[in-house]
Amino acid sequence: MQGKVIIVTGALGALGKVVAEAAQSRGARIAGIDHAPSQLSATPERIEIGGVDLSDAAQAKNAVDAAAQHFGRLDALINIAGGFAFETIGDGDMKTWQRMHALNVLTALNASRAALPQLAASKAGRIVNIGAMGALQAGSGMGPYAASKAGVHRLTEALANEWKGKVTVNAVLPSIIDTAANRADMPKADFSKWVTPQELAEVILFLASDAASGVTGALIPVGGRV
Repeated sequence: MQGKVIIVTGALGALGKVVAEAAQSRGARIAGIDHAPSQLSATPERIEIGGVDLSDAAQAKNAVDAAAQHFGRLDALINIAGGFAFETIGDGDMKTWQRMHALNVLTALNASRAALPQLAASKAGRIVNIGAMGALQAGSGMGPYAASKAGVHRLTEALANEWKGKVTVNAVLPSIIDTAANRADMPKADFSKWVTPQELAEVILFLASDAASGVTGALIPVGGRV
């Protein structure tokens, strides 16, 4: 990862922080984009662009362009920004479906569209999306979330085919991620069966690395220990 310029969306969240820190520890330069306000001043190694609604195409483009201008190029985009909702279809609200689509599909779509020209100019352009193992077969209450993450899966496959030979595009499909928020929501669960942010970061950074040059269009389940 030495010297690579990587955008991490959702960089201030539980997974985004771990991925950004792991990449930076390996020599990458990081542009963190998040809806939350920026917490750091810009340095030659890292910039945070806060207050960005990535579901808005114009805001996404402005943020990606600012990252490219700061570093002079882009090598990888890791689309972590997203959201979750648990709601049954019959008793739920249509706004939840719209919100899940915006948070999970549009954020990845808009960031990718904005970054693709810069990524194609790199010798090793990479996009890594975050899908969900739960989108492979949706259970009760998972409809809005699973449908939106299934959209991320199809987006990944379409982009991989459209940009084959120029940019690799892959997705990781985590099981439940071991975060403080998930532990609070499911206190009786067996946390040892969940995938940790650090484990997930290893797979994400592999897909963003030179070593993954032959991998594109892959949907890779991560976690789900028996």
